[in-house]
Amino acid sequence: MTDPARLIASVSLGTRMTVRRRIDGGFVDALGYLRELSETECVVETRRGLVTIPLSEVTAARLVPPPPPPRAPRNPVV
Repeated sequence: MTDPARLIASVSLGTRMTVRRRIDGGFVDALGYLRELSETECVVETRRGLVTIPLSEVTAARLVPPPPPPRAPRNPVV
């Protein structure tokens, strides 16, 4: 198991994180909440839905703080 995969395995489900994986032609990141974890893959819930990532393709992972609260509109309509 690679070091990033060990980090993923060490955190609790529901943890917000970024998981980077290798794809043809480069890399892609999944930012979201860890929802499932098995011996071979993890599932991250992103804004676009669930992303299943084989742990063998993970090249980096890091914990991410919660998103900031939504901002109030700058110019409220009167």
